[in-house]
Amino acid sequence: MLTGFALAFARGIGEFGSVVFISGNMPMRTEIAPLLIMSKLEQYDYAGATAVALLLLLISFLMLLVINTLQRWVRKTSR
Repeated sequence: MLTGFALAFARGIGEFGSVVFISGNMPMRTEIAPLLIMSKLEQYDYAGATAVALLLLLISFLMLLVINTLQRWVRKTSR
């Protein structure tokens, strides 16, 4: 179940096209990270876009680390 959650989460973080078309663009209300990255790239703010992308990458890695640690702990305690 944790592996399924991790794969779904990774897919959700990586999704771009459909999310940008569906989401609203009200600042500080419905603004999402992929849309923020796209806006920053259109404004030639490459440093800002990189910062948001790195934050998403860091969150993804931390979530995967937590999930892997939980799986290891569950395997160890179930023996």
